[in-house]
Amino acid sequence: MVASQAADDFGHSDQDQHHGHAPQGSLLALCVGTIGVVFGDIGTSPIYAFRETFAGHHPIDPDPMHIKGVLSLVFWSMMIVVTFKYVFTIMKADNKGEGGSLALLALINRQTAGAKWTAPIVMLGVFATALFYGDSMITPAMSILSAAEGLKYVSTGFDPWIVPIAIAIIAALFAFQSRGTAKVGQWFGPIMLLYFATLSGLGIMHLIKMPLIVFDVLNPLNALYFFYVDGFTAFVAMGTVVLAVTGAEALYADMGHFGRRPIKFSWLFFVLPALMLNYMGQGAMILTMTPAEAQEAIRDPFFLMVPDMISTPVIILTILAAIIASQAVISGAFSLTQQAIQLGFMPRLSIQHTSEKAAGQIYIPAINWGLAVMVLLLVLFFQSSSNLAAAYGIAVTGAMFIDTCLIAVVLVTLWKWPKWKALPILALFFIVDFAYFGANLLKVPSGGWVPLLIGLVIFTLLTTWSRGRALMRERMAESTMPMEIFIKSAANSATRVPGTAIFMASSASGVPSALLHNIKHNKILHERVLILTVQIEDMPFVDPADRVFCKDLGEGFFRVKLRFGFLEETDVPATLDKVDLCGPKFEMMHTSFFLSRQTLIASKIPGMAIWREKVFAWMLRNAANAMEFFKLPSNRVVELGSQVEI
Repeated sequence: MVASQAADDFGHSDQDQHHGHAPQGSLLALCVGTIGVVFGDIGTSPIYAFRETFAGHHPIDPDPMHIKGVLSLVFWSMMIVVTFKYVFTIMKADNKGEGGSLALLALINRQTAGAKWTAPIVMLGVFATALFYGDSMITPAMSILSAAEGLKYVSTGFDPWIVPIAIAIIAALFAFQSRGTAKVGQWFGPIMLLYFATLSGLGIMHLIKMPLIVFDVLNPLNALYFFYVDGFTAFVAMGTVVLAVTGAEALYADMGHFGRRPIKFSWLFFVLPALMLNYMGQGAMILTMTPAEAQEAIRDPFFLMVPDMISTPVIILTILAAIIASQAVISGAFSLTQQAIQLGFMPRLSIQHTSEKAAGQIYIPAINWGLAVMVLLLVLFFQSSSNLAAAYGIAVTGAMFIDTCLIAVVLVTLWKWPKWKALPILALFFIVDFAYFGANLLKVPSGGWVPLLIGLVIFTLLTTWSRGRALMRERMAESTMPMEIFIKSAANSATRVPGTAIFMASSASGVPSALLHNIKHNKILHERVLILTVQIEDMPFVDPADRVFCKDLGEGFFRVKLRFGFLEETDVPATLDKVDLCGPKFEMMHTSFFLSRQTLIASKIPGMAIWREKVFAWMLRNAANAMEFFKLPSNRVVELGSQVEI
C-alpha cells in the first residue's frame, strides 16, 4: 500500500514498535472538547431526523403506534450502532491511539501484509474514505440549511431568504478556514454544552405532560410491533431513522484528538441522554395533540416545541451548533486528506498549518474550495433540508457497513476472538447495517445517487493514483543501477566539489534518476552525497528515536531514511538539523537538494487503461511540488526531469 511495505537496505521491519500519543488535559476538559468537536453532527440530527421519518418522502401517520415504534427504533439504533458498535467495540481497535477508516485500514494492512484477502479489504477501506468525502459535502448543507429554516418561526419574512442566508453562512464558513479554528475552537465546547442542555430542557418540558412514553421508547417490543404491523413501511422508515445516528463514525475518527475515555463518558452521560430526551419530547408533544394538529406539527416538531419567548435565541443557538457540526466535518476532511496523501492514495497537496501548538490544525486549500463549491451546489440544487434528506444517509450507512467489515477482520484475525464470541456480535452489526443501507438504497432515485456518484468518482481517483504510483516505481526500478556499481564507477571519474548534495529518492534501493542525470550532464559530485528516502509508516506517529537511519556506503556516499507517521509533518530540513549520524552537522547554506520530476507518457504497456493513465498524468501534473511538501528551502533546490512510460 505504501513504501513502508518494501524491504530496504536498512533491514528494517514494518513490525517495529512505535509510540503513539496521548491526549493531554483533565478528563473534564477533554469531555468538554469532545462535546464541542465530536458530537456536532449527531447533535444536530433532532432538527430533522424525527420530522423526516413522518413527513419526508415516505410519510407515516403520526399516531401513537407509529410514534412509539419510531422512537423505540431511534433509541435502539443509538444503543446498537453508536454505543455497542462504535463506543464499546470499534473504538478499541485503534492504530497507536488514532481511529478512522484509514487508520484502521493501515493497522490491518501492517499486521496482515501478504494475505490473499488483504487487497479487497484495502479497496473497501478506500471506498469508505471516498464515501466520507460525499458525506462531508452533504453534512454542512443539511445541517446549516435545516437550522436556517428555523428563522421562518422568528418571522415569516425570512422564508424567501432561507437559502440565501444558508449560502452566506456556508461561504463565510469556508472562507474562514484558512485562518484556522484555534481562536474560535475554544468556544465550541461551551456552545455545544449549552446546545445539548437546551435539547434536554425542551424535551423535559414536553415529557412532563406524558412521562410514561419513556417506558414505551425503552421497550424494544414497540419497534418490533412497528415491523409486525407495517413491515415495508417500517423498513422504509429506517432510511430516515438512520439520520438520528449520522455522525456516529465521528466518534471513532476523532478518537486520536481526545481519547476513548472522554468520548465514552461524554456520550453515555451527556449526549445520549440529551438527544433521547429531545426525541421523546418531540414525540410527547405530538401525542398530546389532536390528529389534525399532529399532522400539521409533524412537519417541523423541533422548532414548534420551542416556546415563543425563547424562539430567537434557541434558533440562533441551533445555527451556531450547525456551523460547529459543519466545521468538525470540514476539519475531518482535511485530516483524512492528509492521511490519504501520506499513505499513498492521493497526490501531494499544499498543506498549511494554522496552529503552532496543535499539529492537527491544518488547512488544505484545494480540499476546502472543492468542498465549498460542492456544498453550495447541493444547497442550490436541493433548496430545502427535506429534499436534501433524500440524499443524506446513504454515504453514512455505506461507511458504517465497511467499518463493520474492517472490525470483523480485527476481531477474527488480529484479536483472535473465538467464533462463538465474534459471530453473534458481527451478525448483529451486519444485520443492522444491511437493513439501514438497504433502506437508504430506496433513496437513490430521489437524490441518493448524489453521494454514490461522488464516492465513485473519488474512489476512482484514489485507486488510480495508488496504482499509477506503483506502476511508475516499477518502471523506474527496471532501469535503476545498483548503488555499489555506481559508486565504484563515478567516485573516481567525477570532479568532487565542496558541500553536501541530497538526492531525494522514492525507493530505498538503487540510484535516483536525478543523481544519474546530474553525473551525466554536470560531471561533478559533492564531497558528501546523501540518497534520502522519506518513508511514511502505517501508524500515526513514529518514535523520534526511530526517525532517522543512516548507512555509510563509502566514498562520501550515505543512504538515509527518514520515517514519519501518517499524521506527522514531513519537515525534512528540521529533521536533518538534528542528525549527526552522517558526518558533520548539516548546514543548509552548504547543502543542495536534487529532486526528480517525472513527466508521464501514456503507453500501451499493460498496467492501466489509457483513460486512467491520462487521469493519473493529470493528477501528477497538478500535485504539489515536492519542495513545498518536504519544506525544502527554495533557494537550495535543483530539479532534474525525466520521462516515464506506464
